[in-house]
Amino acid sequence: MLLVSVRRATLADLPTVTDILSEAASWLEQQHMTLWEKHEVNPQALRKDVESGLFHIAFHNGTSAGVVKFQTEDVLFWPDIPHNDSAFIHRLAVRRSFAGGSISTALLKWAVEQGRKLDKRYLRLDCAIDRSRLRLIYEKFGFRHHSDKQVGSYLVARYEYKLFRGVR
Repeated sequence: MLLVSVRRATLADLPTVTDILSEAASWLEQQHMTLWEKHEVNPQALRKDVESGLFHIAFHNGTSAGVVKFQTEDVLFWPDIPHNDSAFIHRLAVRRSFAGGSISTALLKWAVEQGRKLDKRYLRLDCAIDRSRLRLIYEKFGFRHHSDKQVGSYLVARYEYKLFRGVR
């Protein structure tokens, strides 16, 4: 079993967050699955979100292995749902040396726990509609396809994970 710890990124971690996202973006581009442009994952573009405490870093044996952006509102991709009942994740990325699912699963489990601690009903995310392998990962984890939505030039599949079973 892979032991992973997750903590909030600080401004001192900005280079680490940038590096992990840039590495993921470069790899995706090489696979002809461009997701983030270079200007979207540079320090200037990420600084505000890191300073605001939105990014979290996963560590394995003291080595930074992945990142996720965790937030409690998302009016861009989810303008049509009650925001007080959901948490949202974006920009989940894992270093190539940790590829294989364990780190991303640990980050998803961490996000589920955070959402529950905040007493949210759902954890929601979106991904490019044509990323079938990624969508399958989310579905195997337990996310349910909610809907597809056009957001600017992006067509995304929106997913939700019910955080509390039963009556709520």
